[in-house]
Amino acid sequence: MTIQQVLLLLLLWMWLPHPCHTEMLFRRTPDLRPKTFGGRASGNDGKAIHRQKRGWMWNQFFLLEEYTGSDYQYVGKLHSDQDKGDGSLKYILSGDGAGTLFIIDEKTGDIHATRRIDREEKAFYTLRAQAINRRTLRPVEPESEFVIKIHDINDNEPTFPEEVYTASVPEMSVVGTSVVQVTATDADDPSYGNSARIIYSILQGQPYFSVEPETGIIRTALPNMNRENREQYQVVIQAKDMGGQMGGLSGTTTVNITLTDVNDNPPRFPQSTIHLRIPESSPVGTAIGSVKATDADTGKNAEVEYRIIDGDGTDMFDIVTQKDTQEGIITVRKPLDYETRRLYTLKVEAENTHVDPRFYYLGPFKDTTIVKISVEDVDEPPVFSRSSYLFEVHEDIELGTIIGTVMARDPDSASSPIRFSLDRHTDLDRIFNIHSGNGSIYTSKPLDREISQWHNLSVIAAEINNPKDTTRVPVYVRILDVNDNAPQFAVFYDTFVCENARAGQLIQTISAVDKDDPLGGQKFFFSLAAVNPNFTVQDNEDNTARILTRRNGFSRHEISTYLLPVVISDNDYPIQSSTGTLTIRVCACDSRGNMQSCNAEALLLPAGLSTGALVAILLCIIILLVIVVLFAALKRQRKKEPLILSKEDIRDNIVSYNDEGGGEEDTQAFDIGTLRNPAAIEDKKLRRDIIPETLFVPRRTPSAPDNTDVRDFINQRLKEHDTDPSAPPYDSLATYAYEGNDSIAESLSSLESGTTEGDQNYDYLREWGPRFNKLAEMYGGGESDKDTS
Repeated sequence: MTIQQVLLLLLLWMWLPHPCHTEMLFRRTPDLRPKTFGGRASGNDGKAIHRQKRGWMWNQFFLLEEYTGSDYQYVGKLHSDQDKGDGSLKYILSGDGAGTLFIIDEKTGDIHATRRIDREEKAFYTLRAQAINRRTLRPVEPESEFVIKIHDINDNEPTFPEEVYTASVPEMSVVGTSVVQVTATDADDPSYGNSARIIYSILQGQPYFSVEPETGIIRTALPNMNRENREQYQVVIQAKDMGGQMGGLSGTTTVNITLTDVNDNPPRFPQSTIHLRIPESSPVGTAIGSVKATDADTGKNAEVEYRIIDGDGTDMFDIVTQKDTQEGIITVRKPLDYETRRLYTLKVEAENTHVDPRFYYLGPFKDTTIVKISVEDVDEPPVFSRSSYLFEVHEDIELGTIIGTVMARDPDSASSPIRFSLDRHTDLDRIFNIHSGNGSIYTSKPLDREISQWHNLSVIAAEINNPKDTTRVPVYVRILDVNDNAPQFAVFYDTFVCENARAGQLIQTISAVDKDDPLGGQKFFFSLAAVNPNFTVQDNEDNTARILTRRNGFSRHEISTYLLPVVISDNDYPIQSSTGTLTIRVCACDSRGNMQSCNAEALLLPAGLSTGALVAILLCIIILLVIVVLFAALKRQRKKEPLILSKEDIRDNIVSYNDEGGGEEDTQAFDIGTLRNPAAIEDKKLRRDIIPETLFVPRRTPSAPDNTDVRDFINQRLKEHDTDPSAPPYDSLATYAYEGNDSIAESLSSLESGTTEGDQNYDYLREWGPRFNKLAEMYGGGESDKDTS
């Protein structure tokens, strides 16, 4: 009999009901009640003593999960030895699932499961059973506890936590290199049978990879797997329970495996020889071209360093590795010349910078190629024989004299003729010129070192066949000095001699300057142009000289000024000299020789006034006139006529206040706040056009309350002015910036009177109070006089 058949029979046996499952004999328990005896036994009460036996018929119950039958699943049977089979006992079940999942027959004690049970939800149930008397409901046995265990069946397949795994392994790995481990789980009971025993196998990915059946570790199965041949692999792993046997459940997962790169490929140049071309006019640093070695690896494993290891142009060219493109850029190191050399050969090497020692046997990890560089001919500009020229010439040369020659040639093999010219921006005065054919520079204007010692010229050379291709060279012309300037006084000397001077007295020290610059330095000689009886010159032999008197006493009234010619000469060739005249004034001095006055002769001479004197006199006259005008204006301003000169001088006086009341409705012409607050008004000032008889101290009037009517306010002020003894005794007009509509006085101006003075009646003036008495007397008196006459 095979193992599979034994397992199958065991499984069938587990599913069949067992006849001995509930026939559990009672465990006898001691009777705690008092013993009684039955019969008529002597020595006692005649009753015999019987021993009562109690006990459960008991066993542990097992139940298979996932029952698929249509009837309730039978679990087992509970039976007490007290059960006579007459239905007097009642079985009660309590605990996990009692009454819902598990039910019991009250009469027989049979237990059934009402629905299918999943062990993965709950593996066992604990219940309690008790038998009671149906009539008295009293327990005939103590409550007992029992367990229903759920037997597992293989109803769950293995599962992986991830549907797809991602892993990597270096290429060229040895066989058995671990890649990744995958683990599946099974919800079945691992302690019962093989339902949870998982075996791993590979369904896809052979022969490249393998998996360990027990652990799920994926390993390489082939040696030297090359990423450059294939980089991605997809492996399918199966996990099967029941130890991988037939009938077991399984689950799968996918593992994507990537081969990572290692440096197992050396760089390789695609060509053994590379040809490049460059014009000879290319400046230093110009990139000629690039070379590139290919490497099947990636990342840092493909990084390459380039270098020139041999050739006849190692000193003429450089190579630089471009990191981002992994190319070698060849550049010009020195200027090229087609006429000197037309072809260069270089040997360039490319080598990996990161080499893995494990793969040295695959090397060497370098490669070389030959680079041939051809220099192309271009029409080059002329080349001067020097980078700059310096010519020296004396300033006294004749016009048209050649001061020097510049030379240039065409470096090309054609050797075209050269034309020379001057850049006139460097010779704005056109002092020089150049011969266009031979490059001779000559003067076209006189030279003067004292004006310009250096001339910086720029000479242009161009090919006649290609005038646009030019070259420039600087030419420096230094003008050499010639003694062509005579010395002269260094400064203007204001010299004087005292009237009381004695013979041999020093009155001035003179010096000279010369624009020339001789090689031996300046040397001047001083002398008099002719013998002078009054003064003499003494040469100090240090380019200075002293002026001395030759006699005692000078008089400015006789001669006020002396002119002394002094000859100054140098010692260069040819000797240059000049005559300078010193003006010596005769002045009055104190005992110490300090000048006091030199202008006394101006008072003795009958000559006319100088311009300065005239201007000064004119300014004094103007100032005097201005003072007189100002004095008259001030005096006129202080003098004012009174309004009334005498009592007989009666006339209309018009006082303009430049203000006119607009009635009660006028709120623009006055400030009512000022009327209500006299303290804000400036203190009263006495009139200055008349002399008051008595001085009274001005008194301040109290402020009116804000609610006072304007008419009452003005009447109050009018009454105060009527009783004020300091009021002037003449007609005056007080402006209150207010005029009533019903003024009984109306207008007092005679300009608006339509009648003559005789037609007017001024008696009403006496009714206006003491302020108008004077006015009433003047007008009333006039009428009396008129009537009398």
